[in-house]
Amino acid sequence: MTESTSPKVQFIFVDPELEGQRIDNFLRTQLKGVPKSLIYRILRKGEVRVNKKRIKPDYKLQANDQVRIPPVKTAEKTEGPSAKLDKVSALEDCILYEDELLIAINKPSGMAVHGGSGLSFGVIEALRSLRSQDKFLELVHRLDRDTSGCLLVAKRRSCLKALHEQLRDKQVDKRYLALVVGNWPDSRHKVKAPLNKNTLKSGERMVSVETEGKASETRFRVLEHFSGATLVEAFPVTGRTHQIRVHCQHAGHSIACDSKYGDEYFDNRMRKLGLRRLFLHAGSISFLHPKTGETLKLQAPLEPSLKKALDALRREV
Repeated sequence: MTESTSPKVQFIFVDPELEGQRIDNFLRTQLKGVPKSLIYRILRKGEVRVNKKRIKPDYKLQANDQVRIPPVKTAEKTEGPSAKLDKVSALEDCILYEDELLIAINKPSGMAVHGGSGLSFGVIEALRSLRSQDKFLELVHRLDRDTSGCLLVAKRRSCLKALHEQLRDKQVDKRYLALVVGNWPDSRHKVKAPLNKNTLKSGERMVSVETEGKASETRFRVLEHFSGATLVEAFPVTGRTHQIRVHCQHAGHSIACDSKYGDEYFDNRMRKLGLRRLFLHAGSISFLHPKTGETLKLQAPLEPSLKKALDALRREV
């Protein structure tokens, strides 16, 4: 990757949409490819000024602030994925809802929400390629790569901020569908177990139930019983990494075809029925629309492979 130096000092006036953003995060979006260490160095040295004054990295921008950015070495901009790629263009058909503030997508299983860790692109990079006219597109929340379903993307910083506040205040209702091994008791409505996240030498993330972990709670509702399997609805009260998957495993009812936390015998049985992916699907999400204040509930239909697996189990009963 080649490097270039911005030819001169830049003076940028802050758009009202960006009000409240920290200066360090603002610089990271303005200076694509610049290492974080360099951004903090130019802040520390006072080379970045706001309204001609030195500021700290946690300074929160105000509308119409004037930001002075010095000449810095930036990595040459890499092109995003082509909008003509099949996986990218197919996202158009996955859009559940769109308005001037946000996009909701029925994320396919197997597609990461963003690039990195050996992946050239994810949902957000693909969307930016499809929506090149939109200057701002950011993930509101995340889904595991193998999980499908409702994923929100903000088209305005004000929308992102409002939805993040709702997430913090637990005003966002996310419901997942999971097919689990065994007979989940109708009377078991929640799993509370502290979770600890570990990163292996390979970079793989694994989560386990440990007493010193973070407090975590998932609520459950039985939707349908099968022979040796149960379809449940899961509502995560907290939002830890792999939470639903690990809580199901902890309860003795691993999710079908979970490569990290699954039940090998059950997974083999499900593969014989044609299931080739994790049966965890973000079926619905509801929240207050940042502009209208009205409750917006969005639903993502199950993909055909999940429907076929359920139909096959129904025929076994």
